[in-house]
Amino acid sequence: MSDTPISSFSHFDEQGNAIMVDVGAKNVTSRIALASGKIRMSKKAYGLVKDGLIEKGDVLGVARVAGIMGAKKVPDLIPLTHPLLIDKVHIDFIFQDEKCIIEIRATVGTEGKTGVEMEALTAVSITALTIYDMCKAVDKSMVIGDICLLKKSGGKSGIFIRAE
Repeated sequence: MSDTPISSFSHFDEQGNAIMVDVGAKNVTSRIALASGKIRMSKKAYGLVKDGLIEKGDVLGVARVAGIMGAKKVPDLIPLTHPLLIDKVHIDFIFQDEKCIIEIRATVGTEGKTGVEMEALTAVSITALTIYDMCKAVDKSMVIGDICLLKKSGGKSGIFIRAE
């Protein structure tokens, strides 16, 4: 257990009750978050996805749409998050042929009073889960991992860039 007092976490009041953070007095700023995650799969599944030959259809196209939808559903999935007017969600795939890994990168942007880190992380997660779902008939041993925030900008805390 950490020695950090509960009051230093913004989602708890002085009594330790969960609260939604009041962002009413915050300034509207441009906010962008970039998150990443990976899905590792068998050589067979990787080749089929890359060549667009999975029986269920366009794996990456469907996964991209699922990730965008996931980013828009964050307040329904994660307690105490704020509903946001998202301006953009962009999903990219980076292929690592030697390791049979597809890296997923999600960029989310808004003009608002709170950041879009959770939206970017959720977009990556839902994209990876959709790839898994569409490929599980070929490879049930796929591994999803390394989901993290790479970069964020905007707001009082400014710019964050993950150290390598």
